[in-house]
Amino acid sequence: MEESICIVSGPSCQLWIERYCFVRVCFNVFILENELVLHVQGVVGLVFGNDNSTSNEDSYIERLLNCISNGKLAEDRRNAMAELQSVVAESNAAQLAFGEMGFPILLGVLRERDDVEMVRGALETLVSALTPISHAQLYTNGVQPALMNTDLLSSEGQSISLLLSLLGEDDFYIRYYTLQLLTALLINSPIRLQEAILTIPRGVTQLMDMLIDREVIRNEALLLLTYLTREAEEIQKILVFEGAFEKIFSIIKEEGGSEGGVVVQDCLELLNNLLRNNSSNQVLLRETIGFDSLISILKLRGTTYSFTQQKTINLLSVLETISLLLNGDKKTDPASNTNKLTNKTILVQRKVLDHLLMLGVESQWAPISVRCLAFQCIGDLISGHRQNLDALASKSLGDESELEPALNSILRIILRTSSMQEFIAADYVFKSFCEKNSDGQKMLVSTLIPQPILIANDRFEEDVNMSFGSMLLHGLVMSEHDGDLEISSRAASILSHVMKDNIQCKEKVLQIKLDSSMPSLESPEPLLHRMVKYLALASSKKVKDGKSNTPRSSYFQPIILKLLVTWLYDCPNAVQSFLDSHPHLTYLIELISDSESTVCARGLAAAVLGECVLYNKIESGKDAFAIVDTISQKIGLTSYFLRLDEMQKSFLFSSAKLTHPQPRKPLTRSNANSMTEMEDIDENEPTDNRNDDHPMLASMFDSQFVNFIKNLDGGIRDRIVEIYSRPKSNVSVVPAELEHKKDENDKDYIQRLKLFVEKQCSEIQDLLNRNATLAEDLANAGGGGSTQTEPRPNNGSERVQIETLKRDLQEASQRLEMLKTENTNIQKEVVSYKNLAEKLETDLKSLSDSYNSLEHANYSLETEVIALKSGGGLDIEKIKAEAREEAQKESEGELGDLLVCLGQEQSKVEKLSAKLMELGEDLDGLLEGIGEDDTGLLEEDDDD
Repeated sequence: MEESICIVSGPSCQLWIERYCFVRVCFNVFILENELVLHVQGVVGLVFGNDNSTSNEDSYIERLLNCISNGKLAEDRRNAMAELQSVVAESNAAQLAFGEMGFPILLGVLRERDDVEMVRGALETLVSALTPISHAQLYTNGVQPALMNTDLLSSEGQSISLLLSLLGEDDFYIRYYTLQLLTALLINSPIRLQEAILTIPRGVTQLMDMLIDREVIRNEALLLLTYLTREAEEIQKILVFEGAFEKIFSIIKEEGGSEGGVVVQDCLELLNNLLRNNSSNQVLLRETIGFDSLISILKLRGTTYSFTQQKTINLLSVLETISLLLNGDKKTDPASNTNKLTNKTILVQRKVLDHLLMLGVESQWAPISVRCLAFQCIGDLISGHRQNLDALASKSLGDESELEPALNSILRIILRTSSMQEFIAADYVFKSFCEKNSDGQKMLVSTLIPQPILIANDRFEEDVNMSFGSMLLHGLVMSEHDGDLEISSRAASILSHVMKDNIQCKEKVLQIKLDSSMPSLESPEPLLHRMVKYLALASSKKVKDGKSNTPRSSYFQPIILKLLVTWLYDCPNAVQSFLDSHPHLTYLIELISDSESTVCARGLAAAVLGECVLYNKIESGKDAFAIVDTISQKIGLTSYFLRLDEMQKSFLFSSAKLTHPQPRKPLTRSNANSMTEMEDIDENEPTDNRNDDHPMLASMFDSQFVNFIKNLDGGIRDRIVEIYSRPKSNVSVVPAELEHKKDENDKDYIQRLKLFVEKQCSEIQDLLNRNATLAEDLANAGGGGSTQTEPRPNNGSERVQIETLKRDLQEASQRLEMLKTENTNIQKEVVSYKNLAEKLETDLKSLSDSYNSLEHANYSLETEVIALKSGGGLDIEKIKAEAREEAQKESEGELGDLLVCLGQEQSKVEKLSAKLMELGEDLDGLLEGIGEDDTGLLEEDDDD
């Protein structure tokens, strides 16, 4: 009782003492509390009732702070602290006055810590100073006292370090108020507090230690860490290394898992903050704790499977955790995000798919928000993962006596649900299943077998023995009888996923024929024609007053048109089947020209008509040329291209141009209740304008489909330009100028035909230029949706000049190649002659060596002769002359042969040099160094 009195005290020590004595006499706690509260409110209103009395406010706060700082009695200081806390909590002006002078004094109290009650009061006062007063008005200058006080406190030196040190105190209330104060600082100034905590040694560790404290302290610390980890990646990593995962799952288990209270929600929010866009933390969770503790939270317990609001929030939070693991790290390259693929593999191995199917498909009593998020997780789980695709395809649901494939159950939900959100979420499962999964598409198409008329006329029944294809066709034709196209449009969306980018599936579905409701009057009708019939039926669904379509039915046309665009793309047989019925082309033209239709409907109809031009293989009749002429006459090329541009500039397409979709909004305490109460799109956001498309189409037309339409638009424009540039040529009447006149010789006839052909060629070329210019101008005027980036010629003459220049360039390139070849051959000849010259040079050098050896032998003989002469009577001079004569004859013979060879080679070299000079080759460079050695040898011969 004494502690509560200190918290709600009067404005002065005297008044407080009087009332306290009165309480001690009467012992009536109830009367005491009410009187003290009224008394405090009265004093606060009296002192701070006028926001303009700044001097009174400052002086009052100053007196209280002076008493706290300089009071002689401990009781007086405590009373002043209690009064200060009361007025700061109640008055906006008091918060401002306190911020000007109070922080140094209270921080001094926290540093001294000699009085526990004073430390409690100081912390509580600081919390009040940082907490916005909801009923208080801002000052005229727009100052927010709580934010200003947050900046002042966080800017105080060592203030954050001082507060963290208080977490080690033994007193429960000191730790409790300290956590509240840190939370208030974090809410108002998150960045500054995060930076301060990172600079303090063991700052994060001190906060983590609070998770093992008493329950109240633990919950406050959990809330603080939740705020602290929303954006601080470094703090997230530190928490993980400090064992955050183990403590989080331990608390969740203690609180009862998904059946627990708001503490479980806070734990899961903290877990999601640690995993969001943080692949390293995801790897640590997977390799340390594993996913078993996480998946166990998804298990539904009990027999009634009741879903309270808190349980719904807890399930949404854990489903958000699963979604974060499935989407990996958005910052990394999706193509190289192996962490995401590993998470998908392990989650399926731990049977998470069974729990997701239980929540999304089998638990129809679960809230719609839980079912939708479960479907989205299933779609993310199988997207781009072959093993998970096969796992879903092989799953069966229900009791053993009534087992049904999981895909059939999901399709049944799509066809029968009344929630638009659930349809979109379940449709995403089939989109992910069919994306780049040709085997899965073929498996689903193989079950498309038309049912007899009697079965098709019945309403949709829950027959677990019905195949996927039969159920899908049943949904497609149900609109034949009651005029409600909602089920048919949903089935059309699934069929578009099944056929996307798979020509074999398109051909297979193209062969399906449906029996008419009146078989005696009509023959079996192709499924493609039936879908066009429903498209026309959707446009004719009007209210009796003649008003526009209802919001729910305004998306029927775009979804059916999306099916047709997907079906006709790169499928000439589908285009031919579509054009086999004459009213189809007429209806498309009317839809494109209808100003009452939505922008998206007109644009998609123009895309379908463009595919009839782009993929048209018909040789006569409704070929591409005839369709382009029809567009030009009935719509006009400018208006036609404008329809495509309007669609791509609409909100639906412009909002989906992002490469990656916008991330899902994190589930927090502030938005948890709103996220559990998911409402239908069409009822919350009705479309009043007739030219506005349904909001749900934003979920159906993703960035992938938008890019597909953009590329298709470019191909359509280029094809139409090509058709205008190269028109179809049919000569039906032979002109009179081609007839052979009487008494005209062959020479004159040939000359006249030549002039006629030249004139016709000139006129045809001029006509081609005009057509090409017209088509390009219209295509560019329509928005320039072509994917080509190079500039186009401005007129036909420029096109002719460009073509001529291209031909000249091609001829010059060919001549250049010929010259290069000839130059290569000449180079080879030069090399061969150079080798021959080197060989002759070698022979000449060997001859010189022989001559030198001969001279050496001659010298030896002379020496011997001299020696003999000195010893006998031989005729030395005669012998010497004979030897010289014989050696000279041999040398002259060899030199003559060599000169003959050199003369022949010189003649060849002269011819080759003349040819090289004609080609512009550097003759001196080629012959450089060849004759130097020859000159030296000749000089030696002359000397000899």
